[in-house]
Amino acid sequence: MAWTRVAALADLKERGVMDAEVDGDEIALYWVGDTPYATENVCTHAFARLSEGFLDGEIIECNFHQGQFNVRTGEVVLPPCIDPVKTYPAFVRDGKVIIEL
Repeated sequence: MAWTRVAALADLKERGVMDAEVDGDEIALYWVGDTPYATENVCTHAFARLSEGFLDGEIIECNFHQGQFNVRTGEVVLPPCIDPVKTYPAFVRDGKVIIEL
């Protein structure tokens, strides 16, 4: 696994949720409280980008069928989603969001 810079912290703070691509993998980034979180960007229920969903606290709602995931754990919060999304460790260093793939 490798640590990779994926976004500027200022951009993530401003948007709250955004996408990034690392080596062909789509990642969704979230700013919750004072902490960054990262998950795969594709909903496990149907092909939809979670970064285009609605973030409420630590819950991301898929914009396609309104299934929900906890961005900290990847666990399903609300069907129709059944399978969790993959999460990635994330932290901030020198104004950059860094994740481990």
